[in-house]
Amino acid sequence: MIATRATFTLPLAGRDPLVLGPRTLVMGVLNVTPDSFSDGGAALDPDRALDRALAMEAAGADVLDIGAESTRPGAAPLTGRDERLRLLPVMRRLHRLRIPISIDTTKAEVARFGLDEGATIVNDVSGLQYDPGLGDIVAVRGAPLVLMHMRGRPADMYAHARYGDVALDVARDLTRAIERAVSRGVPWDRLILDPGLGFAKKAADSAAALTGLEALASLGRPLLVGPSRKSFLTAAIGDVPAADRDWATAAAVTASVLGGAHIVRVHAVAEMVHVVRTADMIRSHGTGARF
Repeated sequence: MIATRATFTLPLAGRDPLVLGPRTLVMGVLNVTPDSFSDGGAALDPDRALDRALAMEAAGADVLDIGAESTRPGAAPLTGRDERLRLLPVMRRLHRLRIPISIDTTKAEVARFGLDEGATIVNDVSGLQYDPGLGDIVAVRGAPLVLMHMRGRPADMYAHARYGDVALDVARDLTRAIERAVSRGVPWDRLILDPGLGFAKKAADSAAALTGLEALASLGRPLLVGPSRKSFLTAAIGDVPAADRDWATAAAVTASVLGGAHIVRVHAVAEMVHVVRTADMIRSHGTGARF
């Protein structure tokens, strides 16, 4: 079954609004970290980071998501100062981009810094659990906020992978994240929800969350799904390195699009743009929409 998908318009400071729904948007991932699970610090050098960002834009990325703190299991946490120092030389170069930038952080001070440096979206993998003050920054600046489903911290998140009905449990947890955001002044209509594939979820849990996107859609907000190169894919393809999981990622991206995702977050932008466009074409026939 192909899920229906509502259309949402989210204003962006100084830019055209982000229109979610008529087609699936592609968010390219730029990790400014030495220990990323997916690319091993390939974009830590500012000039290389700019080259990768420009290449993703040229390949068809609609949004660029930049982060400087790894969330892989066992990753060492960063102070806000260190996170900002990693981001600063890269953010200064990214002013050349035409597409909007999302700052991937759980810290209020880093969110403020990112927005000051040109980001227009904030992506919080903790769903405002780690630093509720991040919500205050977003509220004042009027930026869209991505709330991802997460339990615990990267060091212990798999100990929290205990679910009854995964999709319904994730929807309940994200309802609480929405309440946290609204209580800090973030408008409900600026929120985007992410089921957090691979975070506090075993492989079967991630698959269930992916096939249960309808439960999240019932919360009335657009959906972002990030299956790219995640370890849950190895349950299907075996223990292959993250960089070799793009074919599996393509299948999960297709499932995301057909399941109702508005945005997919990926590493291999050029390849996944083709996947998304094909999945959108299939969607258009399944829902009766015009492609």
